Amino acid sequence: MTPTQRTLKAMKERGRICGTVERFNPYAGKFGVRQDLFGFIDIIVLDPTDGIVGIQSCGQAFTEHVGKMIGERNEEMYEWLKHAKVELWGWRKKKIRLTSGGYGKALRWQPRMAIFWLEGETIKWKEIKK
Repeated sequence: MTPTQRTLKAMKERGRICGTVERFNPYAGKFGVRQDLFGFIDIIVLDPTDGIVGIQSCGQAFTEHVGKMIGERNEEMYEWLKHAKVELWGWRKKKIRLTSGGYGKALRWQPRMAIFWLEGETIKWKEIKK
């Protein structure tokens, strides 16, 4: 299962309506390339509370994605944040907590999440702890 598929499943479990906007372009690059909407959105979500949310999903490269999203002046993301929200969902395997209080050897996929917003002219972010 890909990070996008995991995120879609999690969105549906939360009652969000969602659609994938990331596409594979077989003509770009030597072997084709995955292209996000505006360079940073894999999924668009309609949330009953938050309205429209653009989601970037990834594997364990969470920090690298944060850097790309806030590092250089991303005009598309800046304009998007004037009107809607952005979330980053990074998927990784974590040890499962046992009923006795310790951790077992079994691993389960869990998301690492962050939200982004505008503060003046600057894109800010914070990680959401579960």
